Amino acid sequence: MKFLFDLFPIILFFVAYKFAGIFAATAVAIAATVGQIAWVWFRHRKVDTMLWVSLAIVSVFGGATLVFQNPTFIKWKPTVLYWFFAIALVFSAAVLKKNLIRKMLEAQMQLPEKLWRTLNLAWAAFFGLMGVLNLLIAYNFSENTWVNFKLFGGMGLMLVFVLAQGILLSRYIEEEPK
Repeated sequence: MKFLFDLFPIILFFVAYKFAGIFAATAVAIAATVGQIAWVWFRHRKVDTMLWVSLAIVSVFGGATLVFQNPTFIKWKPTVLYWFFAIALVFSAAVLKKNLIRKMLEAQMQLPEKLWRTLNLAWAAFFGLMGVLNLLIAYNFSENTWVNFKLFGGMGLMLVFVLAQGILLSRYIEEEPK
């Protein structure tokens, strides 16, 4: 359910694009992200940092798209977000000596330290490559193809990446006693 909730602005962006074009879709994405944060705040009185970062990036790049009537800005938004995540993972591990992937997953599984480092680097590399792939699609294909990739391609690749990791890490997941 959380996964679908996280996809909410992207799905609304996609639907708005199909009915009203890139500028309406951009406005919808900004509004949906604001609505998402409002809902999370109302329900939990706390909003994850990643959601605030997403709002900042969609507001800046979406706002520039609307102000300058240029879709190039919104096409850069996923890349900037992906690269932000990649840099955060690498910076946190290298400089702060904190493994963010471990912090998110260690309650579900115990892994050797080397595997935690590999997992963190794998996610950083995945996000880095996703940023590059987004730009390749945005600049070498039609706007419609980019919008379709944003929803189906990006989420599909994420799902494949997560499933592959799940298979590799399944032996480390601790099951609840029955």
